[in-house]
Amino acid sequence: MNRFLACLLLVPALLLSTVAGAAEVCPQKIVRLLVGFPPGGSTDILARLMSQGLTAYFKQAFLVDNRPGATGNIAAEAVAKARPDGCTYLVVSAAFASNVSLSTRSGYDPLRQFTPVARIAAVHNVLVVHPSVPVTSVASFVAFAKAHPGEMVFATAGSGSTSHLAVELLRARVGVLNVVLVPYKGLGPAVLDLVAGEVDALFATTPPVAPHVRSGRLRALAVANPRRAAALPDVPTFEEVGYPGFEAAAWNGIVAPAGTPYESIVRLNLAIVEIIKSPEMRERLATQGAEPIGDTPDEFRNYLRSEVEKWGRVVKATGAKIE
Repeated sequence: MNRFLACLLLVPALLLSTVAGAAEVCPQKIVRLLVGFPPGGSTDILARLMSQGLTAYFKQAFLVDNRPGATGNIAAEAVAKARPDGCTYLVVSAAFASNVSLSTRSGYDPLRQFTPVARIAAVHNVLVVHPSVPVTSVASFVAFAKAHPGEMVFATAGSGSTSHLAVELLRARVGVLNVVLVPYKGLGPAVLDLVAGEVDALFATTPPVAPHVRSGRLRALAVANPRRAAALPDVPTFEEVGYPGFEAAAWNGIVAPAGTPYESIVRLNLAIVEIIKSPEMRERLATQGAEPIGDTPDEFRNYLRSEVEKWGRVVKATGAKIE
């Protein structure tokens, strides 16, 4: 019997268990959700929202365990080596799929050493510039950057972040794009310097830049997601302006160590989907500028594979790396 059919057969019993109190995903009292970033960041915030929901759903403690460092690699290595008993999970960001190509010291294989549980949510990334930069579209932005090699200063939220990867993806799509990359320690400081005119451009998630775009302190050129952002409905997608398939979404999900019992994977997936369907969770995600996803383990596996392959091609084409 294949795993997909086994999953389908498990669903009725698991749904019944939620009626009379959800079955545990872990035989121990505490389930750990490791996060590879410091408290207060977007991945940490999402992990804490999910830990609250999962604790209430299973009547079992889900505790966030921050293991920051190396763009999430430290936490990923710890979970890859953890006992696959359903008691340890990793809350991942898009960096989980790209680190294996960007860094020679990633220390894990995202496709072989982990079992995907669910992608939880995604946040739109948008290309924004300071109003002093004389461009109003992606086409004029690329033309200006090529006409002024080495002059445009492009901020990123840090090496290996989605704002960095989006720049590399743009380079891979348009050919030589000689810009100065300035990695910041987080998106907040990068946005502040962009508003102040200290840097020229930035790929940023919508929540911190949308108010500045609406006030005219920043200019938005295009959204690096398949759909327009609800916070910036008048800003076109890259696909709409001639870059089909251009996607650099900031997404989050949950994975388990390879070999984790599939019953635990299915139970946790069903719980996540149920939690993010609730009006309360949708409202809380919306305040973070996030759109709920809640896909199946197989759908997440396919998406993760596509992300690993995509960023592998980008890194090969551009020579991007982090150490």
